[in-house]
Amino acid sequence: MPINPFRSRITSTRAPLASPLKRQVGLSLLLLSLGAFSATSAVAQAFPTKPLRLVVTFPSGGAPDILARLFSEKAQLGFPVVVDNRPGAGGNIGADNVAKSPGDGHTLVMGTVGTHSINGALYEKMPYDMVKDFSPISLIASAPNLLVVNNALPVKNVPELIAYMKANPNKLSFGSPGIGTSVHVSGELFKSLTGTTMEHVPYKGRQFAIPDLIGGSIQVMFDNMPSALPMAKEGKIRALAQTTATRSPAAPDVPTVAESVPGFEATTWFAMFAPANVPRPVIDKLNAEVLRVFKLPEVQERLKTLGLDPVLSSPAELARYQASEITKWAKVVKDSGAKAQ
Repeated sequence: MPINPFRSRITSTRAPLASPLKRQVGLSLLLLSLGAFSATSAVAQAFPTKPLRLVVTFPSGGAPDILARLFSEKAQLGFPVVVDNRPGAGGNIGADNVAKSPGDGHTLVMGTVGTHSINGALYEKMPYDMVKDFSPISLIASAPNLLVVNNALPVKNVPELIAYMKANPNKLSFGSPGIGTSVHVSGELFKSLTGTTMEHVPYKGRQFAIPDLIGGSIQVMFDNMPSALPMAKEGKIRALAQTTATRSPAAPDVPTVAESVPGFEATTWFAMFAPANVPRPVIDKLNAEVLRVFKLPEVQERLKTLGLDPVLSSPAELARYQASEITKWAKVVKDSGAKAQ
């Protein structure tokens, strides 16, 4: 009988049956994968098991505190989120407290550009590592600082301020809520780019600096827009400029510093971090809740009225952004010669 070439080809290319050992190994790997997936799901579902503590590294009333309390009010994690203000040392005290907390996701920090990018270059000895001691969760918002002055100062804009400072070297002082804050470094950058001098006066919080600005004990401040803009609108202080590259929609009539001082830009940002080694399922659950809360229409509207721009991210995106900011601000601090005393 003649051989059917098609049958011969099919028979010769048929895959051999898997051996019992191979089948057993494949089944074991499948069961391990399913077990890992179940364990991951169980960790996420079990979290949290108690109230969460959200540390704010500055006193109440500023942008970090506002953001933390919005999250506390709107979060739906099954347990309350308690805001814990721990100010001092440019935010280092509160951030260090979180860095040394258990990595279970129940302790969080509202990080700032200072605590998580500037301070490493400004302080000779840091109590924590800005990267290794934290688990990134999400960016939350960014904002300009607002260059504001005492009403009695005879300047109406940035060129007049520069001219006054050059005619009166070291006569003016500028305040900040602490060494290493974006408020402080914005002032150092301004001095560096304009060739002017003024004394830096650090306070333990903006609520202590503002009365002195209004009263004239200090004359200049680069305060966060959410804090400074309402007072400028009320006429308590005078707004000269914004520190971002473009004008904020919250204050379209206020020019930027860069319109008079090319190359000037200082954006402050806020982000949520947990201690290092928090399980990934917990980080993902926290990230999802941060995104949900800060995408709520009423929350977004509240942020915009304060001059805060919602900027949300994945944990990986926050990690990359933080790395770029550390590099950027290290150069600014080095060029300005600023150091924490």
